[in-house]
Amino acid sequence: MSSFTVGCLLLVAAVTALRGQNGPSQPNLILILAEDIGPQLACYGEPLVHTPNLDALAARGARFTRAFTTAPVCSTSRSALMTGVYQTAIGAHQHRTWAAQKRPLPEGVLTLTDSLRNAGYFTVNLSAGGGKAKKKAGTGLKITGAQGNGKTDFNFTVDKPFDGNDWAQRAPAQPFFAQITLQESHKGDGWTLARSSSSPVPHVDANRVKLAPYYPDHPVAREEYANYLDAIALMDSYLGEVMARLVREKLEDSTVVIFMGDNGQCLFRSKQFLYDGGIHVPLLIAWPDGRRAGKIDDQLVSSIDVTATLLGLAGARPGPVFHGRDLLAAGAVPRTEIYAARDRMDASIDRMRAVRTARYKYIRNYLPAVPYMQHNAYKEKQYPTWNLVKALASKGELTPAAAAFAEPVKPLEELYDLSTDPHEIRNLAADPAQRDTLHDLRARLDVWVREYDRGTAYEDPLEIYRGYNGHLPEDAPIKDQDQTP
Repeated sequence: MSSFTVGCLLLVAAVTALRGQNGPSQPNLILILAEDIGPQLACYGEPLVHTPNLDALAARGARFTRAFTTAPVCSTSRSALMTGVYQTAIGAHQHRTWAAQKRPLPEGVLTLTDSLRNAGYFTVNLSAGGGKAKKKAGTGLKITGAQGNGKTDFNFTVDKPFDGNDWAQRAPAQPFFAQITLQESHKGDGWTLARSSSSPVPHVDANRVKLAPYYPDHPVAREEYANYLDAIALMDSYLGEVMARLVREKLEDSTVVIFMGDNGQCLFRSKQFLYDGGIHVPLLIAWPDGRRAGKIDDQLVSSIDVTATLLGLAGARPGPVFHGRDLLAAGAVPRTEIYAARDRMDASIDRMRAVRTARYKYIRNYLPAVPYMQHNAYKEKQYPTWNLVKALASKGELTPAAAAFAEPVKPLEELYDLSTDPHEIRNLAADPAQRDTLHDLRARLDVWVREYDRGTAYEDPLEIYRGYNGHLPEDAPIKDQDQTP
């Protein structure tokens, strides 16, 4: 029996189980994506952040503690989530792939929304005015609120990613799938509003922030982290508006709500890198009938498994090429490891691959001569701690844990025992006592790269800069611009 046939049978079993628990056969599905967020929520144990709406959602359903995206940045992780396929397998791994270089999906790969549409769903990328943000009165700052910002950001072309921008557009009684992107946790206006005197949420005291050991203990770093927690609180308030709309429209009894981050936290040494800060995200699944209420699930989850789970809940079939696993399917076998990849970020070229088990993380740096802190316009513009670390490193004023990230070269291999080193600061790749673990994870990654990684060929650098500038005249200098929204 083929793996595809087995997968279809598991989907059928999941739908049968759903029906057997008095749930709707085709529930409405809402996927709420918060941008650039790790599991720094009160329900995950962060004591300083104010997230009452997410805490209530977690109490209604299951909270997954080991959920990871396939990439540490939005366009690549969203490309995988939208297809249920590793971005490296479909040429969608460079952040960002410019319009002139984007290609249609390979044969056999369907989008999540195509599969749901085939099962009778109306698909929505919830937004107001076609994705245009609104302004908060009296501030001039753009916010998305409960509408979402309409973000897609796929590294491939697709004719019709969604049917509409609001579920009110569907036919009577038609089930819907809605993606809602809340951008307030992304660097930008949300951060400014969250920390301002106009903020609707309480401010975190920067002096109470507990920084990881790879941070310099400095007011700049503390303020940036406190601002991050405030932005999460602001995002939580808008999620509350989404939930209130479901109640108002009497949809709460027929809708499954999934909340997760599109990639890890937008902080120093996190977003754009394969440490847990860049790929570890919150994942909450809440059912209308309250099943699994308050359950904590520690299994390893890849973001493409969320794609598979959505299809399973809908009774929809994935495309013939599909890499996700339905978390809720009868007899589902938990993963023993997850995989993640980092490639070009804007104009900063790199290639990293990682495999993570419940205990260990192995990272392979294909370009060890390129420093972690290579020039990146986005980081240098938006991340105060990034610039602080560079300045302190030049003066020799960093602790060893903080200085390692500012070195002029990277190690070829990194190995971390997460049970004793959750911050990933003690590289055990050269430790003889970890030789067997190193060889095991190295071999696992070798297999994954052979099966799923098309990212071995590098781009023409002129093509990268054409993406930034729109053209490259013979007599014009190449600009380096920040293109990350």
